[in-house]
Amino acid sequence: MRSVPWWVLFSSVSAPILLVGGWAVSAELQGPAYDPASTTISVLAADGAAGYWVMTSALLALGACHLITACGLRPAAPPGRVALAGGGLSAILLALFPAPRSGGSFDHGVVVAVGFVLLAVWPVLAVRRGSGPRRITGVREAGPGAQATAPLPGRTAPWGLRPAPSTTAAALMWLGGAWFLLALFVLDTAGAAERVITFAQSFWPLVVAFSCFRHTDGDGQQT
Repeated sequence: MRSVPWWVLFSSVSAPILLVGGWAVSAELQGPAYDPASTTISVLAADGAAGYWVMTSALLALGACHLITACGLRPAAPPGRVALAGGGLSAILLALFPAPRSGGSFDHGVVVAVGFVLLAVWPVLAVRRGSGPRRITGVREAGPGAQATAPLPGRTAPWGLRPAPSTTAAALMWLGGAWFLLALFVLDTAGAAERVITFAQSFWPLVVAFSCFRHTDGDGQQT
């Protein structure tokens, strides 16, 4: 039996596609004056922007995808699922707190920051205790006169929920956040940095969901 339903895989696949498609179409509608390397995605969803309705719809759909994925990702630890759902809710709230066409917005900035933090910590929070690459849960009973017993391999965690990959993913996201701040205030490449980190955060749920969907237990049976 699969450890996650098919619709979790569908929602996690849809998330990065909707995000990239949204900013690509919105940038096209915005015209040549928009520079995707130096200008953030938030500008595309700002009040009065030419592609406002496209980018806002994409953010709403992205948030819904994360909420759906969190609901069905049963192998993940509950705190991680809650953090992923919170990140999805933050994406939806961006529609209520859009960035202004010029200048900054405290409310928008808070929602963006909270969403980034939640999506940057959920990989670690989703790891279950003792979920290493292989665990031993018991031994096979030997028959009369047997000289030794063989170890019985225990159920292992899906690759995307193991400590090493999850910690690495979270660390890279935090490094991406630092890169974004540097690009925003020093390098003038905030748009490029933001696209990389937001894509990474939308793609990791797919990695986890796919690893759960394809996971097999210690006896070689798919779970």
